[in-house]
Amino acid sequence: MLVVVPERWDEACFAVAAVRGLVGSGLIGGLVCREEQEGFWETVCQVPRFSFSAREKAGVLMDKLGAGWEAALVLEDGVAAKAIAKLKVAKRIGPNEGKLAKLLTHPLQVKEGPTEHRVRMYLKTCEQIGVSVDRAEYFEAAALGVAAERDSVLLCPGSDFGLSHEWPLDRWQELGGLLLEKGKRVAIVGESGGRGLGKILSERLGSGVDFFHATPLAAALPLLAAYETVIAADGSLPHLAAHAGARCVTLFGPNDAVWKRPLGKRHVVVKRHVECAPCLSPKCPLDSRCQRELELGRVLAAI
Repeated sequence: MLVVVPERWDEACFAVAAVRGLVGSGLIGGLVCREEQEGFWETVCQVPRFSFSAREKAGVLMDKLGAGWEAALVLEDGVAAKAIAKLKVAKRIGPNEGKLAKLLTHPLQVKEGPTEHRVRMYLKTCEQIGVSVDRAEYFEAAALGVAAERDSVLLCPGSDFGLSHEWPLDRWQELGGLLLEKGKRVAIVGESGGRGLGKILSERLGSGVDFFHATPLAAALPLLAAYETVIAADGSLPHLAAHAGARCVTLFGPNDAVWKRPLGKRHVVVKRHVECAPCLSPKCPLDSRCQRELELGRVLAAI
C-alpha cells in the first residue's frame, strides 16, 4: 500500500504516529511526500519514498510511482492524490473531506471532536482500516543520536504561519537578554520567507548569541535536537523541534492550541486569551491583541 502524507510540516508531524503504526502493521509499501520532507520521513521509517517538487505535475509523479499498487491511503488532497487516482489504484482510502473525497474509492467518515487534537484524525483513519496505533513508541521523538547541551536555549521569533503568529520583537529581545543574564547559552534560528526576525534579533542581542538558518527544515533536525529548550512562535519549527526531542515553549496567538499544539507532555503552550481568538488568520484584521497582550512574565513562568 502507498501512503500519501501531508505537505504542511505541522500536519506531517501529527501524522508520524499513524505512519509508524502502518509500518508496524506491515501494510505500507511506499510513502509519497514532498522533496523537502524526505529527510524528515527518513527519521520516521525506512520504506521506499517517492518524492515530488512543488511544481511537479501529476503525470510526472505517476511515472515515478509506476503501476501495480493494490491500495493507497491518501491523507490529503493535492498532486499526489491526483496521481494516485489517475493510476487507477484499485483501493483508494482516505478521509471523506472536500475535493479529496471525489478521488477516493473508499472514503472514510473520520470526524474530529471539538476538543480533540489534530493527531486524532490520523489515528482514527488508521483505526478504521484495522491498524492499531495505541503503542507509546509510535509517539516518541526521533532517535537522532544528538544529546542536548545543558542550559542551552534556542529562540525562534519568526513564524511561517503569518505575522499574526509573531510576538513583538522587543519582547523577544528582552527575553533573550534575561536568559543571557541567567547564564543560558542562547541561539537564534531563522527560517525561509517571513520578515527575517531571527536575524534581526540576533543582531540586537549581539555577539553573545549564535545564529543559524534552518533551511531546509528537515536538514536542521540535528541542530534542533542539540538544544535543551526551544522557545518559538507558533509555526512549523516548534513541531519539528518536538519531533527532534527538544522541550518546546510555544507562543500561541490566533491558532487553536488545543487543536494544534506540538505533541508531547514535555511541551508548554503560552497564550493570552482574547475575545477574537482563535481566528486562525495569518494576518490580523484588528490590532494583534493576542500577541501584544501576551506578557513577558507569563512566558518566563512557562520557561
